[in-house]
Amino acid sequence: MCGIVCAFDLKEKAEDLRPQLLEMSKKIRHRGPDWNGVFNNENAIMTHERLSIVDPASGKQPLFSKDKSLVLAANGEIYNHKELREQLTGDYEFQTASDCEIILALYKEHGHDFCDMLNGIFGFALYDVEKDEYFVARDHMGIIPLYMGWDQHGTFYVASELKALEGVCSKIELFPPGHYYSSTTGELTRWYTRDWMEYDNVKDNESSIEELHDALAASVKRQLMSDVPYGVLLSGGLDSSITSAVAKLYSEKRIESG
Repeated sequence: MCGIVCAFDLKEKAEDLRPQLLEMSKKIRHRGPDWNGVFNNENAIMTHERLSIVDPASGKQPLFSKDKSLVLAANGEIYNHKELREQLTGDYEFQTASDCEIILALYKEHGHDFCDMLNGIFGFALYDVEKDEYFVARDHMGIIPLYMGWDQHGTFYVASELKALEGVCSKIELFPPGHYYSSTTGELTRWYTRDWMEYDNVKDNESSIEELHDALAASVKRQLMSDVPYGVLLSGGLDSSITSAVAKLYSEKRIESG
């Protein structure tokens, strides 16, 4: 799961807000029992509660670029991170084997225009130390939870759970799925759009059992990406039985290495 709590546009001193952010992060510690980390300077504070799934040894967060100019706190899984690494044309030097570090590399190479390249589920906050800019994004369907809020002084917060913001923020909103927020524009931008969102584009489509079968199998397979053991909670219904049966096909192999 993992969890993040971050504060930007600080209207109070960072040394005064840091203990508050740590207390806010404790409220979601159940999301990440394996590690907790914090970054702060005078303009931003970023905390992370980690559940180790990929790269347990070196993938602790917040993640940093080699020169420490970019910082990332993320909750998510990027299933195509290896393919994206091979497509990079820049000189980004990876510091970990974490699937989430690809976000830093893509931001450095593409700026804001990379979210639709990610095959995965995510809610993350990225901070550019040199430019004092931040970038927050949520996955296409809102599979990963993310909330945003403002305290009475105007400091901006994002968090994985609502409870982390309660009692601190005087205004709280759901961070909308398929959107990003950039401090450079000061507004939410929709990055995920598809033709099927309009009924007229799909009203005459025919269903394909074969395509549905293949898409479901591929989805289950890529979501087994893990460097630690995993299990299945089986309720006995049709949906969980099908996904469990597909998972069994790949359960003795490491997905990323085949």
